[in-house]
Amino acid sequence: MISLKEIKDAVLHLVFPHVCTGCGSDILNEESVLCMRCIDAMPETNFELHPNNPVEKTFWGRLPLAAATAQFYFTKESLMQHLMHQFKYKGNRDLGLQWGRMMGEQLQRSGRFVVDAIVPLPLFPAKEKRRGYNQATILCRGMAETMNIPVLDKVIMRPQHTETQTKKGRIERWKNMEGKFVLSNPEAIRNKHLLLVDDVVTTGATFEACGNELLKAENVTLSLASLCIASR
Repeated sequence: MISLKEIKDAVLHLVFPHVCTGCGSDILNEESVLCMRCIDAMPETNFELHPNNPVEKTFWGRLPLAAATAQFYFTKESLMQHLMHQFKYKGNRDLGLQWGRMMGEQLQRSGRFVVDAIVPLPLFPAKEKRRGYNQATILCRGMAETMNIPVLDKVIMRPQHTETQTKKGRIERWKNMEGKFVLSNPEAIRNKHLLLVDDVVTTGATFEACGNELLKAENVTLSLASLCIASR
């Protein structure tokens, strides 16, 4: 006999179908927003396993880091671009949480990211209000679930509006971000190894500006993790 729960689940699936964010398939785990086919198709970098990887090299001479990584490659007209659009502009927080859990698991396995706390790269308040959330904070919450460490989302602020970085070169991006972050609670991060997190790293200008502000606190060690590394 069909149980009441099975009937209820079937009705709920018809009204609120649980389908993959990537391809629309309904063959996926209840706890996942991505099917296994889309998870396998996401282009992992495996940078977390390798010292002197391309993300770390980006910051040589610019920001003293213990380690740095990006989980996936980002290219235009790809599955990753579609998924990033869903995450950043369509309110799909569950996707960001799942990505964060994946990132946390990979960082722990690598053994190179033994950190005390996670810091999301802040958004300008008006932009965060308009979007409804900071995508970096969502990633951090997912990471915290698997890494079992706190998220410190009030220690650094971004009080000034900055122009979009999309069409700027490296020097323009750096000038656009200079002085745009303010360390609001240095005592909370004193003597800690921090993991600074954002969704995409391109030239590294935003990470650099935020990271240098965090390093003004006493005896801070810094590592970086980005969801994606963008092609230049």
